Amino acid sequence: MKLSKRHKSIGLTIIELLIVIAIIGTLAAIAIPMYTGYVESARVQSAITDIKTISLVIEKFRADRNNMSLPNSLANINYANYLDPWGNPYQYLNIQALGGGCGPCRKDRFIVPINTDYDLYSMGKDGQSAPPLTAAGSRDDIIRANDGAYIGPAQGY
Repeated sequence: MKLSKRHKSIGLTIIELLIVIAIIGTLAAIAIPMYTGYVESARVQSAITDIKTISLVIEKFRADRNNMSLPNSLANINYANYLDPWGNPYQYLNIQALGGGCGPCRKDRFIVPINTDYDLYSMGKDGQSAPPLTAAGSRDDIIRANDGAYIGPAQGY
């Protein structure tokens, strides 16, 4: 009869532990960029939806007026404190109220104004913007262009 038996260790070896950590690290390296990309895409879609909604409210304001006038600011339609998905207020400019001058209007790569009635946009992720869409601070903006025919990222216009 044998008095002592060897007990097999049921713990993990250091090699097995390192392999598990490497697998978890690889999965995290794949998943985190995908998640942040998804979150950014959701914010862009939310801003597009918000701009469409605000545009509809502006058009309703215009239709309710006999002279078809646009609001002077977003405060006239109760959207002055409405923030985009990045925490910045939406930007609005009544082009018709400028009286022919269009210095602050949003412009395409040919320096032609992108709207004839009003500009409505989000300054995007960086919170910066400039009138020409080709400016570095304007590439991530979510814009309304062609008098509402296009609503989306400035870089796609």
